[in-house]
Amino acid sequence: MSSYSSQHSSTLPAFEFKSGSITTPVLHIFNTDINLITDQLRDKVNQSPQFFTHSPILIDLENTTEDTLNLALLVAAIRNANMIPIGIRGGTETQRNNAKELNLSVLSGFRASSQPLAEAPPKVEVIESTPAPTQAPEIVQTPELAPAIETITEPTMVINHVVRSGQQIYSKGDLIVLASVGAGAEIIAEGNIHIYGTLRGRALAGVLGDETARIFCSTLEAELISIAGNFRINEDIDKEMSNTPVKIHLNKQALIIEKI
Repeated sequence: MSSYSSQHSSTLPAFEFKSGSITTPVLHIFNTDINLITDQLRDKVNQSPQFFTHSPILIDLENTTEDTLNLALLVAAIRNANMIPIGIRGGTETQRNNAKELNLSVLSGFRASSQPLAEAPPKVEVIESTPAPTQAPEIVQTPELAPAIETITEPTMVINHVVRSGQQIYSKGDLIVLASVGAGAEIIAEGNIHIYGTLRGRALAGVLGDETARIFCSTLEAELISIAGNFRINEDIDKEMSNTPVKIHLNKQALIIEKI
């Protein structure tokens, strides 16, 4: 290696750590029957393969108190469904040890306070918006599973144009969209989401664990809706709720859709 290359590599960092957040589907396990889990998992994935394929999955074992669940077989079932298990939450001591043997992360608590992992702050991308004063919800942090989404610093973000396919908007507070959200678009907020047009893409509210977050929209035709990691895909949404204003909230880990 030349002296120039050595000097160059020693002065410029090859990487950096940053804290970040990402929405990750959580698989809550209520039954230890692997065959039953496998069958129902296959049926769920077949409903929306584009959403689940190659998706990271966190396995929640907080509702299982027995060692009878074979974690290795569960991981194999998830992988056979073309998803990527990344870790477990909860479970018994034996299951946590098995997870480590399977090279899975073991999360004692899914939520943690938001703290930077490096001196450099996350990048800020300015998106056309109109800030409105509001109190930001408590900020909590999920593990970084992919490059951090660039965020906006305003407590509330107002978008006055159509969010088109392929676009992704992230708000660190509430998010208000005065137009429609197209199919293939994704809007994400740490707080509430208000959509004054038609929601055809994905809307994820309370992404850092705020279970009191709400989603409001004039017309619901969503590909996916989610609050605090609990989600429904289009096939799971009652068609009677289409073409009418609705509000969506969380009740005991279940998404409730009501007409306004």
